[in-house]
Amino acid sequence: MKNKLTVKTTGRYKLQHRGVYCLNCGHSLDLSDKYCPNCSQANSTKKLTLLDFFEEFFTNILSYDSKVLQTLAALLLRPGKITREYIVGKRLSYTNPFRFLLSLSIIYFLLISYNNEFESWNKFGSSGNTPAFNFQDRIENIEFDNEEEKKIALAALDSLKNRSAIGSILNRRDSVILANPKKHFKAIKEEDLIGKYLGKIEFFSTVIKKDTIYSFQESVTKYEIPPDTENKMAFNLSNSLVEIKKRPGTFINTLISKSPFATFFFLPFFSLYIWMVYIRKKYTYTDHLIFSFHNQSLLFILLIISYLINAVFNVRSEGLFLLIFAFYLYKAMRNFYQQGRFKTIVKYIFLNSIFFILGAIAIIILIAASVFTY
Repeated sequence: MKNKLTVKTTGRYKLQHRGVYCLNCGHSLDLSDKYCPNCSQANSTKKLTLLDFFEEFFTNILSYDSKVLQTLAALLLRPGKITREYIVGKRLSYTNPFRFLLSLSIIYFLLISYNNEFESWNKFGSSGNTPAFNFQDRIENIEFDNEEEKKIALAALDSLKNRSAIGSILNRRDSVILANPKKHFKAIKEEDLIGKYLGKIEFFSTVIKKDTIYSFQESVTKYEIPPDTENKMAFNLSNSLVEIKKRPGTFINTLISKSPFATFFFLPFFSLYIWMVYIRKKYTYTDHLIFSFHNQSLLFILLIISYLINAVFNVRSEGLFLLIFAFYLYKAMRNFYQQGRFKTIVKYIFLNSIFFILGAIAIIILIAASVFTY
Protein backbone atom coordinates (compact mmCIF):
# COMPACT_ATOMS: atom_id res chain seq x y z
CA MET A 1 0.00 0.00 0.00
CA LYS A 2 1.36 3.42 -0.96
CA ASN A 3 1.90 5.86 1.87
CA LYS A 4 0.56 9.36 1.21
CA LEU A 5 2.09 12.47 2.69
CA THR A 6 -0.47 14.15 4.93
CA VAL A 7 1.37 17.43 5.68
CA LYS A 8 3.33 19.66 3.33
CA THR A 9 6.93 19.88 4.51
CA THR A 10 10.12 21.60 3.48
CA GLY A 11 13.85 21.32 4.14
CA ARG A 12 14.92 18.22 6.07
CA TYR A 13 11.31 17.07 6.30
CA LYS A 14 10.73 16.64 2.55
CA LEU A 15 9.40 13.27 1.44
CA GLN A 16 12.64 12.47 -0.34
CA HIS A 17 14.49 12.56 3.02
CA ARG A 18 12.05 10.31 4.89
CA GLY A 19 13.17 6.92 6.20
CA VAL A 20 11.38 3.65 6.97
CA TYR A 21 12.91 3.29 10.41
CA CYS A 22 13.97 5.73 13.14
CA LEU A 23 17.69 6.52 13.17
CA ASN A 24 17.52 7.04 16.95
CA CYS A 25 15.57 4.05 18.30
CA GLY A 26 15.09 1.83 15.21
CA HIS A 27 11.27 1.97 15.37
CA SER A 28 9.50 1.15 12.07
CA LEU A 29 8.09 4.22 10.31
CA ASP A 30 5.81 5.10 7.42
CA LEU A 31 6.82 7.75 4.92
CA SER A 32 3.93 9.84 6.27
CA ASP A 33 5.54 9.95 9.72
CA LYS A 34 7.16 13.35 10.24
CA TYR A 35 8.32 12.28 13.70
CA CYS A 36 8.96 8.92 15.31
CA PRO A 37 5.93 7.95 17.45
CA ASN A 38 8.24 6.08 19.83
CA CYS A 39 10.95 8.65 20.66
CA SER A 40 9.70 11.84 18.86
CA GLN A 41 12.87 12.32 16.80
CA ALA A 42 12.38 13.89 13.35
CA ASN A 43 12.09 11.33 10.55
CA SER A 44 14.85 12.57 8.27
CA THR A 45 17.88 10.86 6.75
CA LYS A 46 19.34 14.12 5.40
CA LYS A 47 22.72 15.19 6.75
CA LEU A 48 22.43 18.10 9.18
CA THR A 49 23.64 21.37 7.61
CA LEU A 50 24.49 24.61 9.39
CA LEU A 51 21.26 26.15 8.10
CA ASP A 52 19.22 23.19 9.41
CA PHE A 53 20.92 23.45 12.78
CA PHE A 54 20.08 27.13 13.32
CA GLU A 55 16.57 26.69 11.92
CA GLU A 56 15.78 23.99 14.50
CA PHE A 57 17.40 26.05 17.26
CA PHE A 58 15.23 29.11 16.62
CA THR A 59 12.14 26.95 16.12
CA ASN A 60 12.62 25.47 19.60
CA ILE A 61 13.19 28.93 21.09
CA LEU A 62 10.01 30.32 19.54
CA SER A 63 8.06 27.25 20.64
CA TYR A 64 9.23 27.72 24.24
CA ASP A 65 8.50 31.45 24.10
CA SER A 66 4.97 30.70 22.93
CA LYS A 67 4.40 28.44 25.91
CA VAL A 68 5.87 31.04 28.25
CA LEU A 69 3.54 33.75 26.95
CA GLN A 70 0.49 31.48 27.30
CA THR A 71 1.58 30.50 30.82
CA LEU A 72 2.08 34.15 31.79
CA ALA A 73 -1.30 35.13 30.40
CA ALA A 74 -3.05 32.26 32.20
CA LEU A 75 -1.28 33.01 35.49
CA LEU A 76 -2.09 36.72 35.40
CA LEU A 77 -5.65 36.54 34.07
CA ARG A 78 -6.97 33.20 35.39
CA PRO A 79 -5.85 32.63 39.00
CA GLY A 80 -6.09 28.95 39.92
CA LYS A 81 -7.61 27.89 36.62
CA ILE A 82 -4.24 27.23 35.00
CA THR A 83 -3.53 24.65 37.72
CA ARG A 84 -6.91 23.02 37.19
CA GLU A 85 -6.30 22.74 33.45
CA TYR A 86 -2.77 21.47 33.95
CA ILE A 87 -3.66 18.64 36.33
CA VAL A 88 -6.53 17.39 34.15
CA GLY A 89 -4.13 16.96 31.24
CA LYS A 90 -4.15 20.24 29.26
CA ARG A 91 -0.37 20.62 29.47
CA LEU A 92 0.83 21.11 25.91
CA SER A 93 0.14 24.87 25.90
CA TYR A 94 1.89 25.56 29.22
CA THR A 95 5.45 25.28 30.45
CA ASN A 96 6.38 22.78 33.15
CA PRO A 97 5.54 24.46 36.52
CA PHE A 98 8.81 23.44 38.14
CA ARG A 99 10.94 24.62 35.21
CA PHE A 100 8.96 27.86 34.96
CA LEU A 101 9.45 28.59 38.66
CA LEU A 102 13.15 27.75 38.38
CA SER A 103 13.55 30.14 35.43
CA LEU A 104 11.86 32.96 37.35
CA SER A 105 14.04 32.22 40.39
CA ILE A 106 17.18 32.54 38.28
CA ILE A 107 15.97 35.84 36.79
CA TYR A 108 15.16 37.18 40.24
CA PHE A 109 18.52 35.93 41.54
CA LEU A 110 20.36 37.77 38.76
CA LEU A 111 18.45 40.99 39.45
CA ILE A 112 19.16 40.83 43.17
CA SER A 113 22.82 39.97 42.54
CA TYR A 114 23.11 43.00 40.25
CA ASN A 115 21.57 45.20 42.92
CA ASN A 116 24.21 46.64 45.28
CA GLU A 117 21.78 48.63 47.42
CA PHE A 118 22.97 47.05 50.66
CA GLU A 119 26.68 47.41 49.82
CA SER A 120 26.56 50.91 51.33
CA TRP A 121 25.91 49.25 54.70
CA ASN A 122 29.51 48.03 54.68
CA LYS A 123 30.55 51.44 56.02
CA PHE A 124 28.92 50.45 59.32
CA GLY A 125 31.09 47.35 59.55
CA SER A 126 33.91 46.98 62.06
CA SER A 127 37.27 48.15 60.75
CA GLY A 128 39.60 47.78 63.65
CA ASN A 129 40.27 50.08 66.58
CA THR A 130 38.81 53.59 66.46
CA PRO A 131 41.12 56.42 67.57
CA ALA A 132 40.15 58.30 70.69
CA PHE A 133 38.35 61.61 70.24
CA ASN A 134 37.65 64.12 73.01
CA PHE A 135 33.99 65.01 72.58
CA GLN A 136 33.71 66.54 76.04
CA ASP A 137 35.96 69.51 75.20
CA ARG A 138 34.12 70.10 71.92
CA ILE A 139 30.70 70.14 73.60
CA GLU A 140 31.83 72.52 76.34
CA ASN A 141 33.04 75.00 73.69
CA ILE A 142 29.77 74.95 71.74
CA GLU A 143 27.14 77.62 72.39
CA PHE A 144 23.68 76.01 72.37
CA ASP A 145 20.47 77.92 71.68
CA ASN A 146 18.80 76.37 74.72
CA GLU A 147 19.36 73.82 77.48
CA GLU A 148 17.32 71.18 75.69
CA GLU A 149 19.84 71.00 72.82
CA LYS A 150 22.70 70.75 75.31
CA LYS A 151 20.95 67.88 77.16
CA ILE A 152 20.55 66.00 73.88
CA ALA A 153 24.23 66.50 73.06
CA LEU A 154 25.31 65.34 76.55
CA ALA A 155 23.04 62.28 76.29
CA ALA A 156 24.69 61.39 73.00
CA LEU A 157 28.08 61.86 74.69
CA ASP A 158 27.08 59.46 77.49
CA SER A 159 26.09 56.89 74.86
CA LEU A 160 29.48 57.27 73.19
CA LYS A 161 31.20 56.90 76.56
CA ASN A 162 29.27 53.69 77.25
CA ARG A 163 30.24 52.29 73.88
CA SER A 164 33.82 53.30 74.53
CA ALA A 165 33.72 51.55 77.91
CA ILE A 166 32.34 48.39 76.29
CA GLY A 167 35.08 48.62 73.70
CA SER A 168 37.69 48.89 76.44
CA ILE A 169 36.31 45.78 78.16
CA LEU A 170 36.42 43.85 74.88
CA ASN A 171 39.98 45.03 74.24
CA ARG A 172 41.04 43.86 77.71
CA ARG A 173 39.39 40.49 77.06
CA ASP A 174 41.24 40.20 73.76
CA SER A 175 44.51 41.09 75.49
CA VAL A 176 43.97 38.28 78.01
CA ILE A 177 43.44 35.78 75.18
CA LEU A 178 46.43 37.01 73.17
CA ALA A 179 48.73 37.07 76.20
CA ASN A 180 48.81 33.26 76.29
CA PRO A 181 46.55 31.75 73.58
CA LYS A 182 47.57 28.14 74.20
CA LYS A 183 46.83 28.31 77.93
CA HIS A 184 43.53 30.13 77.34
CA PHE A 185 42.31 27.54 74.82
CA LYS A 186 43.16 24.66 77.15
CA ALA A 187 41.18 26.37 79.94
CA ILE A 188 38.08 26.40 77.70
CA LYS A 189 37.84 22.60 77.97
CA GLU A 190 36.74 22.95 81.60
CA GLU A 191 33.51 24.73 80.62
CA ASP A 192 30.16 22.99 79.99
CA LEU A 193 29.11 22.08 76.44
CA ILE A 194 27.55 25.44 75.51
CA GLY A 195 30.12 27.48 77.40
CA LYS A 196 32.93 25.54 75.75
CA TYR A 197 31.62 26.15 72.24
CA LEU A 198 30.98 29.85 72.90
CA GLY A 199 34.45 30.13 74.43
CA LYS A 200 35.98 28.63 71.29
CA ILE A 201 34.07 31.06 69.08
CA GLU A 202 35.31 33.94 71.24
CA PHE A 203 38.88 32.62 71.07
CA PHE A 204 38.93 32.09 67.29
CA SER A 205 37.26 35.45 66.63
CA THR A 206 39.98 37.19 68.62
CA VAL A 207 42.93 35.46 66.98
CA ILE A 208 41.42 35.93 63.50
CA LYS A 209 41.01 39.68 64.08
CA LYS A 210 44.10 40.42 66.12
CA ASP A 211 46.65 37.71 65.30
CA THR A 212 46.15 37.46 61.50
CA ILE A 213 45.09 33.81 61.42
CA TYR A 214 43.66 33.00 57.99
CA SER A 215 42.97 29.28 58.15
CA PHE A 216 42.09 26.57 60.64
CA GLN A 217 45.33 24.76 59.89
CA GLU A 218 47.32 27.85 60.92
CA SER A 219 45.60 27.91 64.30
CA VAL A 220 46.24 24.17 64.73
CA THR A 221 49.95 24.65 64.08
CA LYS A 222 50.42 27.90 66.00
CA TYR A 223 48.33 27.17 69.11
CA GLU A 224 48.54 23.35 69.18
CA ILE A 225 44.77 22.99 68.82
CA PRO A 226 43.38 19.49 68.21
CA PRO A 227 42.22 19.32 64.56
CA ASP A 228 38.84 17.77 65.37
CA THR A 229 35.47 18.54 63.77
CA GLU A 230 34.16 20.61 66.69
CA ASN A 231 37.15 22.95 66.64
CA LYS A 232 36.96 23.29 62.87
CA MET A 233 33.25 24.17 63.01
CA ALA A 234 33.92 26.77 65.71
CA PHE A 235 36.71 28.28 63.61
CA ASN A 236 34.57 28.43 60.44
CA LEU A 237 31.69 30.05 62.31
CA SER A 238 34.04 32.58 63.94
CA ASN A 239 35.61 33.43 60.60
CA SER A 240 32.17 33.99 59.07
CA LEU A 241 31.07 36.21 61.96
CA VAL A 242 34.21 38.33 61.62
CA GLU A 243 33.58 38.78 57.89
CA ILE A 244 29.92 39.64 58.50
CA LYS A 245 30.91 42.33 61.01
CA LYS A 246 33.33 43.78 58.46
CA ARG A 247 30.89 43.71 55.52
CA PRO A 248 27.27 43.46 56.75
CA GLY A 249 25.86 44.84 53.48
CA THR A 250 27.58 42.20 51.37
CA PHE A 251 26.26 39.50 53.69
CA ILE A 252 22.67 40.77 53.34
CA ASN A 253 22.99 40.77 49.54
CA THR A 254 24.32 37.21 49.67
CA LEU A 255 21.46 36.16 51.94
CA ILE A 256 18.79 37.68 49.68
CA SER A 257 20.33 36.11 46.58
CA LYS A 258 19.97 32.65 48.12
CA SER A 259 16.33 33.11 49.15
CA PRO A 260 14.75 32.11 45.78
CA PHE A 261 16.48 28.73 45.86
CA ALA A 262 15.33 28.14 49.44
CA THR A 263 11.82 28.24 47.99
CA PHE A 264 12.28 24.83 46.39
CA PHE A 265 12.94 23.29 49.81
CA PHE A 266 10.16 25.28 51.48
CA LEU A 267 7.22 24.71 49.11
CA PRO A 268 7.10 20.89 49.41
CA PHE A 269 6.62 21.22 53.19
CA PHE A 270 3.98 23.92 52.78
CA SER A 271 2.14 21.84 50.17
CA LEU A 272 1.82 19.09 52.76
CA TYR A 273 -0.31 21.45 54.91
CA ILE A 274 -2.44 22.38 51.89
CA TRP A 275 -3.05 18.67 51.29
CA MET A 276 -4.12 18.24 54.94
CA VAL A 277 -6.48 21.25 54.82
CA TYR A 278 -8.11 20.01 51.59
CA ILE A 279 -7.86 16.31 52.40
CA ARG A 280 -11.53 15.74 51.59
CA LYS A 281 -10.96 17.04 48.06
CA LYS A 282 -9.92 14.44 45.50
CA TYR A 283 -6.53 15.99 44.84
CA THR A 284 -3.15 14.34 45.19
CA TYR A 285 -0.18 15.85 46.96
CA THR A 286 1.38 16.56 43.56
CA ASP A 287 -1.70 18.59 42.54
CA HIS A 288 -1.27 20.80 45.61
CA LEU A 289 2.45 21.14 44.88
CA ILE A 290 1.72 22.30 41.32
CA PHE A 291 -0.76 24.82 42.75
CA SER A 292 2.01 26.11 45.05
CA PHE A 293 4.48 26.31 42.16
CA HIS A 294 2.07 28.37 40.07
CA ASN A 295 1.31 30.80 42.90
CA GLN A 296 4.97 31.17 43.81
CA SER A 297 5.74 31.83 40.14
CA LEU A 298 3.21 34.65 40.14
CA LEU A 299 4.82 36.07 43.28
CA PHE A 300 8.24 36.10 41.58
CA ILE A 301 6.71 37.80 38.53
CA LEU A 302 5.26 40.54 40.74
CA LEU A 303 8.56 40.95 42.61
CA ILE A 304 10.46 41.24 39.32
CA ILE A 305 8.00 43.88 38.07
CA SER A 306 8.28 45.70 41.39
CA TYR A 307 12.07 45.64 41.20
CA LEU A 308 12.07 47.10 37.68
CA ILE A 309 9.60 49.83 38.68
CA ASN A 310 11.71 50.70 41.71
CA ALA A 311 14.86 50.87 39.57
CA VAL A 312 13.30 53.07 36.87
CA PHE A 313 11.16 55.43 38.98
CA ASN A 314 13.13 55.31 42.25
CA VAL A 315 10.09 54.34 44.34
CA ARG A 316 9.24 51.51 46.75
CA SER A 317 6.41 49.43 45.29
CA GLU A 318 6.91 46.07 47.07
CA GLY A 319 4.02 46.64 49.49
CA LEU A 320 1.55 47.32 46.68
CA PHE A 321 2.53 44.19 44.76
CA LEU A 322 2.38 42.04 47.90
CA LEU A 323 -1.19 43.26 48.46
CA ILE A 324 -1.99 42.33 44.85
CA PHE A 325 -0.55 38.87 45.46
CA ALA A 326 -2.59 38.48 48.67
CA PHE A 327 -5.82 39.11 46.72
CA TYR A 328 -4.61 36.94 43.83
CA LEU A 329 -3.95 34.01 46.19
CA TYR A 330 -7.51 34.22 47.55
CA LYS A 331 -8.93 34.16 44.02
CA ALA A 332 -6.66 31.25 43.06
CA MET A 333 -7.89 29.20 46.03
CA ARG A 334 -11.51 29.97 45.17
CA ASN A 335 -11.11 29.04 41.52
CA PHE A 336 -9.00 25.93 42.02
CA TYR A 337 -10.67 24.32 45.05
CA GLN A 338 -14.13 25.71 44.25
CA GLN A 339 -15.35 26.25 47.79
CA GLY A 340 -17.51 29.01 49.26
CA ARG A 341 -16.20 32.36 50.41
CA PHE A 342 -16.38 31.61 54.13
CA LYS A 343 -14.52 28.28 53.93
CA THR A 344 -11.95 29.79 51.58
CA ILE A 345 -11.33 32.77 53.89
CA VAL A 346 -10.89 30.52 56.95
CA LYS A 347 -8.48 28.23 55.12
CA TYR A 348 -6.75 31.24 53.58
CA ILE A 349 -6.04 32.71 57.02
CA PHE A 350 -4.92 29.36 58.43
CA LEU A 351 -2.63 28.49 55.51
CA ASN A 352 -1.08 31.96 55.46
CA SER A 353 -0.35 31.65 59.19
CA ILE A 354 1.35 28.32 58.52
CA PHE A 355 3.15 29.92 55.58
CA PHE A 356 4.65 32.67 57.76
CA ILE A 357 5.63 30.22 60.51
CA LEU A 358 7.35 27.89 58.04
CA GLY A 359 8.82 30.93 56.30
CA ALA A 360 10.33 32.16 59.58
CA ILE A 361 11.84 28.72 60.22
CA ALA A 362 13.20 28.64 56.65
CA ILE A 363 14.73 32.12 57.08
CA ILE A 364 16.41 31.07 60.36
CA ILE A 365 17.83 27.97 58.69
CA LEU A 366 18.94 30.04 55.69
CA ILE A 367 20.65 32.63 57.91
CA ALA A 368 22.37 29.91 59.95
CA ALA A 369 23.55 28.12 56.82
CA SER A 370 24.71 31.42 55.28
CA VAL A 371 26.64 32.35 58.43
CA PHE A 372 28.44 29.00 58.44
CA THR A 373 29.27 29.19 54.73
CA TYR A 374 29.89 32.94 54.28
